[in-house]
Amino acid sequence: MLRRDLLLGSAATLAPAAAAPSWDAGKLFHLLPTVSDRRLLIKATFTERQSRPPSLRVAGRLVTGKQTDYRGSCWSFDADGLEPARPYELQLLDAAKKPLCAPWTLKTFPAPGDQPKNFRLLVYTCAGGDERLMAANGKPNNLSLAQRGRLLDRAMTFSPDAVIANGDHIYWDLKQGDYPPRLDGKLLGLTGKFQRDQPVLGTPNEDVLRTVADQQIARLYGTRFRGVPVFFLQDDHDYFENDDANDRMVTYPPDHFMLQLGRATRRMYYPEFLPDAQRPVGLPGASASDTPAATGEAFGTIRFGSLAEVLLYDCRRYLTLAGPNAVVIPREAENWITRRLADTKVDHVIQAPSLPPAWSCGKWGDWYPDARVGDKLTLDKAKPYWQSGWLAQHDRLMKAASDVRTHIPLFVSGDMHSIAEGHIRRSGKLDFRANPVISMLPGPIGTGENWPSGSRGMRAVVPHHLEMDEKQACLEEDGFLILDFLPTKIVAKFFRWQRSLADATIDTLQPYRESEIPRQG
Repeated sequence: MLRRDLLLGSAATLAPAAAAPSWDAGKLFHLLPTVSDRRLLIKATFTERQSRPPSLRVAGRLVTGKQTDYRGSCWSFDADGLEPARPYELQLLDAAKKPLCAPWTLKTFPAPGDQPKNFRLLVYTCAGGDERLMAANGKPNNLSLAQRGRLLDRAMTFSPDAVIANGDHIYWDLKQGDYPPRLDGKLLGLTGKFQRDQPVLGTPNEDVLRTVADQQIARLYGTRFRGVPVFFLQDDHDYFENDDANDRMVTYPPDHFMLQLGRATRRMYYPEFLPDAQRPVGLPGASASDTPAATGEAFGTIRFGSLAEVLLYDCRRYLTLAGPNAVVIPREAENWITRRLADTKVDHVIQAPSLPPAWSCGKWGDWYPDARVGDKLTLDKAKPYWQSGWLAQHDRLMKAASDVRTHIPLFVSGDMHSIAEGHIRRSGKLDFRANPVISMLPGPIGTGENWPSGSRGMRAVVPHHLEMDEKQACLEEDGFLILDFLPTKIVAKFFRWQRSLADATIDTLQPYRESEIPRQG
């Protein structure tokens, strides 16, 4: 139990969470669950401080909640020893065993040896952003929460078995202590400023974090994902900085305060990655003493029977600046990915990194050495602070994916604020024509004005290091991706939407393009 003598602002009460009329959210402000085949983990925020631990009723037993903040509003519920592929009725109860919300149902995944016939995955990126932030042109920098929620609701009508929210859940860049101009005095007056020389939790910094994250995460999701497992990957903005490098600052790897902000956000708002038998529990960012047992923060797995395995990895937390020896992810994590890609007992093993391969707009923190000159990429100009070891690791991951001929070598990524698909035939000297590596960008949920062509001066294009067949060049529109995994193929359905359209058009969105990719073996 967290210390009571550091309670912050306990008099504050949150607005009730948005919920479907047919389900009573009660005293829930937000709830996000995840599952494996035998375990579930839930992060929940209540509209009122819970002075004594609430509990989760599941499978005829009560699981006591663990407090994840100092106020007593944020709680975690961890239930193990469940049965695979079984729907469970869940209910949250207060300390007096009175319901805090209506019951709901959540289903565990099939066991690793099971052979399900299909698996449907919803993927999107860049859902964060305070709707009050304005772009330089005076327009809202992000879609409104109502528009984002409507896109998520439409995506949910396709009944996904799981959801990947791939990075940039928060936009509140500190710029090493200098707030960006768009965070004007009025908005900062509502949120407060972080104090970098103080801990994040248990100080006034916690109230600032709560105000920022409530607006961008809790108010967006509410309880709409209560019945579907979610997997939240963190990217650069989730550590409260953009990936910038210049003579004044290099933002990554994250400094101590950035790391604490990123960890505290996950601790309070979205689940850690549950353990998987094939993922070492000692990988960086895993098995921390202040997280649920054996869970991971930076590297995760979605294992759906023997049909599909999705390897999730954070490309920012452990990035290094060691020239030819630099890495984007630690070697231990790279070795885990390589081993899993070689496992032919699983029909589909794909990668979901936070940093996308295959496209670039010349920014510092991507895989490629290309620098931007005007609206084009060039290798004639050095990109300061870029590390050649990043590209070497990129090529190793690409080769490991392509080498297994019976797998579809697929990357589905975040970060880029675009919708795209490309089939990579060559990466440097590596020839992938026998089994082209496929990269997909799923589309952002919340981008209003901050497209690469606006902030970077160009849309993302294919870097010089690659030879690629662009099935869909980078499209700067909001949207999401539905992936259907079947034993012999993966089917990708891409959805798009523009803010210039009426909001009501979201409710009838259909895929604007579909890509069917067969397995070779």
